[in-house]
Amino acid sequence: MKVVNKEKVLILTGNYGDGHIQVANAMHEAIQIRFPALEPVIFDFMEWVHPYSNQVSRFLYLQGVKKFPQVYGYIYQKTRRANRFSKMMKTVWSTGLGRMQKLIEEVQPSVVVSTFPLAAAVMSKLKSYGLTNVPTVTTITDHTDHSCWIYPFTDQYIVGSNAVRDALMNMGVEEHRIANTGIPIRQQFSQSFQREDICEKYGLDPQMPIVLVMGGGCGLIGDGSSTIKGFEELPNPVQLIIVCGHNEKLRMQLKEKLKDSKHRIHLTGYINYVHELMAISDLMITKPGGVTTFEAIAMELPMLLYKPIPGQEEDNAKFLVRTGVAIQATTDRDLTNQLAKILSNTNLLQQMKENSKQFHPKESAFASVEVMMQVPIMVPVTARILSMGQ
Repeated sequence: MKVVNKEKVLILTGNYGDGHIQVANAMHEAIQIRFPALEPVIFDFMEWVHPYSNQVSRFLYLQGVKKFPQVYGYIYQKTRRANRFSKMMKTVWSTGLGRMQKLIEEVQPSVVVSTFPLAAAVMSKLKSYGLTNVPTVTTITDHTDHSCWIYPFTDQYIVGSNAVRDALMNMGVEEHRIANTGIPIRQQFSQSFQREDICEKYGLDPQMPIVLVMGGGCGLIGDGSSTIKGFEELPNPVQLIIVCGHNEKLRMQLKEKLKDSKHRIHLTGYINYVHELMAISDLMITKPGGVTTFEAIAMELPMLLYKPIPGQEEDNAKFLVRTGVAIQATTDRDLTNQLAKILSNTNLLQQMKENSKQFHPKESAFASVEVMMQVPIMVPVTARILSMGQ
């Protein structure tokens, strides 16, 4: 039997927040379903290109965002548009050309998709030097724009909204190089679910309000008690599903401190069935990450946003509030008050659900890979006007 080698799609991502990886997985899944003749291959860009410094740089990045968010926000805003500072940062980011070229030679992909901005930077630099002519696609994983995603030799951008498309055009990207497909999400967020069956599966009461709290592993719940303790002031008991992620210390803290709560508390660590919990929840309290919130939009799940990190999360929050799919709280007390207000207003909840339908998110992954397959095989490097600089 003759073995046929499939054409490969190289998907570059980075473990600096879960969103980049989730989008890569969503595109991998969509390619397998829609284009079974292709073989999608996912690589952690930073692990491959910077194997010795990746763990240290990831730790410093995550700790910096967590402990010095205002500094991160300042740098984010200073580099939002192309300027001397952002160009200097891009020069620093565009390192590792040799290892990236080696990976392309080994995989021999028909197209390279970047869900991580530093990967897009290196791919553009390789093309600028004429070291590869493979088509390059960048998938922006937030509801906002930033210069760190924009490079002159990127052939196609995939964005999550018309607002991001328009922002990229204002930054000099030609309209034909931008496709608004929605942020790619996994197919499990596009299914239909029976609320009663899932409630029974997890021991929940389908007649009682369910509030899903996401982001416990990233500082949303603070010291593990004060934010949730405020919910004792709600007029009626609710079911709280609190997802603590990999933060086991937080889960144990909450288990002890909420044991006498008037609410029905369900604590989890890292899980792979969040889509089922979204399907049965009436509201989700979360930090406004781009991918998690788009998954919630696909599930038509209203959101109450809290503690956005300065930078892309603040941008995401503004976008989600403006489009009517979320409400933002500013303090612990405001969070409790907003929660009580939303849960008591069925018309508001229904309107937020209806507002979610404007995005057509359920087909976003399939739409993005359709766009990916239409990118021209080769764009001569001499034909691209270097209007945005490296």
